[in-house]
Amino acid sequence: MGKKIILVGKAGSGKDFFRDFLSSKGEKIDVSYTSRPPREGEEGGYTYNYISKLDFIIMDRKGEFFESVEFNTWKYGTHIDSWKNNKIFIMTPSGIKHIPEEQLRDCLIVYFDISERVRRDRLSKRFDSDSVERRIGSDEKDFSNFLNFNLRITNSLFSCSSLNSIIQKLEKL
Repeated sequence: MGKKIILVGKAGSGKDFFRDFLSSKGEKIDVSYTSRPPREGEEGGYTYNYISKLDFIIMDRKGEFFESVEFNTWKYGTHIDSWKNNKIFIMTPSGIKHIPEEQLRDCLIVYFDISERVRRDRLSKRFDSDSVERRIGSDEKDFSNFLNFNLRITNSLFSCSSLNSIIQKLEKL
């Protein structure tokens, strides 16, 4: 299967867009669990597995998650089976910190570090229960001093095909 690819970026950075591209190319994509409500256009079982906070806590206590975090009062987690069987993951810096060092060596972390101006514009076009200000503020805290990545994308108009080619080359190193 090669290296696991972890996509990480602040809200509105393009990580979901790139994940969808990789999915269309047949890559095995993780569908994380979350206790947050779905946003408009999100699909249960594809975007996330949406469960109640109580169900999340029960699963977490049973040790069903490879990693789990709380972000913006909602819980997010990668199921153990998904970690074993998939290649593409979206995580936060907090989630990455939970990956054991020996497993982290088999991962390629792609950081979508897109300008706040672009992200604000993208987020303002979304209609969900969270405010743009709250998401920007939470991301600033979560990404403070984040340096644990192999590839940093700063161009908001990145080409998915070109990025995928770069990742494939890096996987072989």
